[in-house]
Amino acid sequence: MTETREWGFSEEELASLPTVYRPDLLEDQVVVLSGGGSGMGKAMAYLFTRLGAKVMICGRREEKLAETRDGIRRLLGREIAIMPMTIRDPDQVDALMDRTIAEFGRIDHVINNGGGQFPQAAIDFSKKGWNAVIDTNLNGTWHMMQAAARRWRDRGEAGSIVNIVAYVERGMPQAAHTCAARAGVIYLSKTVATEWAPLKIRVNCVAPGTVATEGFNVYPPEATKRFADTNPMRRMGNAWDVAEGVVYLVAPSGKFITGEMLTIDGGMQMWGTVWPGGVPDYFNVV
Repeated sequence: MTETREWGFSEEELASLPTVYRPDLLEDQVVVLSGGGSGMGKAMAYLFTRLGAKVMICGRREEKLAETRDGIRRLLGREIAIMPMTIRDPDQVDALMDRTIAEFGRIDHVINNGGGQFPQAAIDFSKKGWNAVIDTNLNGTWHMMQAAARRWRDRGEAGSIVNIVAYVERGMPQAAHTCAARAGVIYLSKTVATEWAPLKIRVNCVAPGTVATEGFNVYPPEATKRFADTNPMRRMGNAWDVAEGVVYLVAPSGKFITGEMLTIDGGMQMWGTVWPGGVPDYFNVV
């Protein structure tokens, strides 16, 4: 069994980490954020709230969402909304969008951070395992994108979408399922960034590299020990790096950016391979 250890930031740290952004940057902007109960999503929920946004987070595990909500209430004195649901179900996605509009009056930004994967050689994927990753990381992201875009179109409102993906240009050994899904999201995003430009909807992606969060606990310790050496900077990133990158794209700083992918990976796109299941003997060379 994989040993569980502490990765990432505590709630106290998320409430007080320094940020390059002014406190009122997103004042009264409404953000829908999937996967907001842990990891990068939790960091985004704290940062968006600290910058003045009204935040709705969703995810499958109500207790994790409540933990984020309660931490923000206790440490920041602010309220956010939560909705347990699955992005795999288009009806639940529609309900999420409608509830957000009913509660906050509109939606300004949708951050598709919800997703998941597990390390395994592609030849060993079960049908269920493959479908689960594709259905969440690709189909679920699409359900969220389309549901938001239709409401912005019908209400005559502008909006922006940021999809959390991965750098896929060199493939992702031992993660072919998520590589396929994330590649789909990247080129879907580029396509609808053009289609939806007349609707004043911007669509961008953020591709994190090895970012230390509790999500690392799905990987074997022998893999995580070398994660810091999978990029030229020879260190891991953190959830705050990604959260601030997302804010850059949704804030006025990103108003002329669409169809783009911001890669936050310490240069891993140029050098380094993760091997999340451990390096196979064949590739273990010096």
